[in-house]
Amino acid sequence: MSTVRRRMVLGAGQWWPGGEHITAWRCAGAKPEAFMDLNYYVEFARTAERGKFDTIFLADELYVWDRFTSGIEHSSNVRPEPFVLLGAIAAVTRHIGLAATLSTTYNEPYHVARKLATLDHLSNGRAAWNLVTSASDEEARNFGRDRNLDHAIRYERAREFVDVARGLWDSWDDDALLCDKQSGYFADASKLHTLYHQGKHFTVRGPLNIARPPQGYPVLFQAGASPAGRDLAAATADAVFTIAGSLAQAQEFYADVKRRARGYGREPNDVKVLPMLVPVIGVTEQQARDHAEELVALTPQRLALDHLSHYLEIDLSARDLDEPLDFQADVNVTNQSKSIYARLAAIASDRSVTLRDLYRRMFLDRVQIGTPEQLADYMQERFDGEGADGFVVFPAAMPDGLTDFVDLVVPELQKRALFRTEYTTDTLRGHLGLAWPPSSYVKADSARIVSAHPTRGCLM
Repeated sequence: MSTVRRRMVLGAGQWWPGGEHITAWRCAGAKPEAFMDLNYYVEFARTAERGKFDTIFLADELYVWDRFTSGIEHSSNVRPEPFVLLGAIAAVTRHIGLAATLSTTYNEPYHVARKLATLDHLSNGRAAWNLVTSASDEEARNFGRDRNLDHAIRYERAREFVDVARGLWDSWDDDALLCDKQSGYFADASKLHTLYHQGKHFTVRGPLNIARPPQGYPVLFQAGASPAGRDLAAATADAVFTIAGSLAQAQEFYADVKRRARGYGREPNDVKVLPMLVPVIGVTEQQARDHAEELVALTPQRLALDHLSHYLEIDLSARDLDEPLDFQADVNVTNQSKSIYARLAAIASDRSVTLRDLYRRMFLDRVQIGTPEQLADYMQERFDGEGADGFVVFPAAMPDGLTDFVDLVVPELQKRALFRTEYTTDTLRGHLGLAWPPSSYVKADSARIVSAHPTRGCLM
């Protein structure tokens, strides 16, 4: 029996450029004037790499949140296109994984497969794709639709999208490129495969005009807590990103995803469960709590009401924040994020809760407040208690929140032998302990399924 200590996976996440709190850009240490500056994101990546994180994780959306004027006036809507950004970051980092969001609802498989394969080559095997199905009608209107696709259809399309992308990544065998100057043969034509995919949502001939990625397939993250999201993750994902709840909820989600993975013929460890962690760190617990309340206070009343309106899909614009919220919750009415809707509805089931209380809890229930030791205790409890394989850390405020986590929490995790002190591999699959996947066109034997990829590229 192995006595090797299981090791935590850590991603450094960024949704809003200023931090996970919607108006963290107003904090004293924030740098909103740099949100379109490459150096801002390079520093983010280098800080995470200094902390030996497995990957950075750039969340993304394909719209400006202009459903409400306050979304334009008070929240930081601008951000760079993440894969162009990751290409630049790849050149100035060496070990850390490079993950970002791409929607299967508003992209085509050929474009995505080519983009991910390119990043994987340029980074020598560090690329990852956070698969989302897009939740907002604002996105739909940028792509010729009045409203988003139905929730079930989005996930059906996503499943086929992954199958096509992986088929395209297998277009070239790993040793297909000969580059033999003497004979004049650049490639072995017998090792090129045309996909000829014809499905319900996509028709793609192939082949892909780029060599097979160094990782075989770039690492696939998937975000979704609904039954359809869990099933998609269990069938296709290398890691599933989820919203944290109570310990019992985390354990139920963890067990369910692992069980579903077995149902698809996969080993439970093939799918890493990575809840979101939003730390607010203080030298003392009270200092951390004070900082969290300061963040809540930065949000104007108009934005707080509109933020709630967005997720609950009801118009609260004429209400006062100190009024109680009285509405009949029905998760089936939302075509956006069902998990966020359900969480807010659960809080609002207490009819004494005011809109101000609900907005405050919407933030505070998502954050973990405390000292470095308390943060490490929380993470260890969920890690050892089979509620998580690691975490994607979204600091409440940037850049100070990530720096504090790296300088204060990571050493505590390392002291407990929960997290690495040095990188021991160069690929993201290697960091995560995931097997290298052989091409679907090559008979998979045990000798080829290894964490490190074989030699590829031109054979001289």
